[in-house]
Amino acid sequence: MQPKQDHLNVELGERRYPIVIEEGSLGRIDLSPWVTGEQVLIVSNETVAPLYLEQARASFPGCRVDEVILPDGERYKTWETLNRIFDVLIDKQHTRRTTLVALGGGVIGDITGFAAATWQRGVDFIQIPTTLLAQVDASVGGKTGINHPQGKNMIGAFHQPRIVVADPLTLGSLPPTEMAAGMAEVIKYGLIRDEHFLSWLEEHMDHLMAMQPEPLKEAIRRSCECKAAIVAEDEREAGVRALLNLGHTFGHAIETHTGYSDWLHGEAVAAGMMMATDLSERLGYLNYNDSVRVRQLLIRARLPVNPPEGMSPVHFRALMQVDKKNVSGRVRLVLLRALGDAFVTEDFDPEAFEATLNHFCHPLD
Repeated sequence: MQPKQDHLNVELGERRYPIVIEEGSLGRIDLSPWVTGEQVLIVSNETVAPLYLEQARASFPGCRVDEVILPDGERYKTWETLNRIFDVLIDKQHTRRTTLVALGGGVIGDITGFAAATWQRGVDFIQIPTTLLAQVDASVGGKTGINHPQGKNMIGAFHQPRIVVADPLTLGSLPPTEMAAGMAEVIKYGLIRDEHFLSWLEEHMDHLMAMQPEPLKEAIRRSCECKAAIVAEDEREAGVRALLNLGHTFGHAIETHTGYSDWLHGEAVAAGMMMATDLSERLGYLNYNDSVRVRQLLIRARLPVNPPEGMSPVHFRALMQVDKKNVSGRVRLVLLRALGDAFVTEDFDPEAFEATLNHFCHPLD
């Protein structure tokens, strides 16, 4: 039996590129046609490389393949780690016709894409995401970057990949916390744009968390369809693409507060989405039952619905003030007009915002 395939496209004119969602694709699909020259640098980390590096190398027949293995974790998405990629590119004499390959999760995808955007003023790169979060979100859309100690993803560039190859079989090696973190981004798509998908997730969440192949592949496909459509409409986040940040302003504050180490990105986004849902209810857009639906779905996905203990309204206000999405010094949030209908605003009742912060965390003594 041939493996089932799903091929989508991100429609960006001459820069149009495919998303391949296919079981067993890693190591079997020949990716050399997507390499401009003959040089390839695979960037991976200490967790993923032992599992999948040799399969990834087999995807580039006829190419000269080098590799760089980075430490694993969001706290390593820094200038220092980025320079390790550049060191190898220089030592191995890579040119502006090289192709970088991101083999791993969202951190690897972000830092590899940023290296590709800046190496000799820009070279091609390929995404091979191996986590659920990367397959449904981080690998699609061309956002690349690194963190600053005072803010997440403050330094980066838009740089689209040539192709994204997502092999759902790689998800079998993930710990449960990583699967749950990826599910936060899946749920996000239902909340911002597709209430029918949200209902489908409610019906299939137990199957998804049990890693049943067909529901999992369907969730990846529908998430990528949503992300691809939004990116095609608004590549550089001038409008509708900002909806993809539901929960992220709260979530990025959590990640920065915890030093990019204690909470996974998806965990922080989940708590942030719950806070955004609460604020949307306080502003009169959602009702109590809507909030209950969101909370129950996040809990079924084994995700946190509260920020970390010890994080106060003071912490949130300070960190949210330096979020890169803010406009003219005003905090910019994605809120829900209804489940499946999100909007972006800087114009919200500050008292309702304070009430949400006080509801979810304790003030400093």
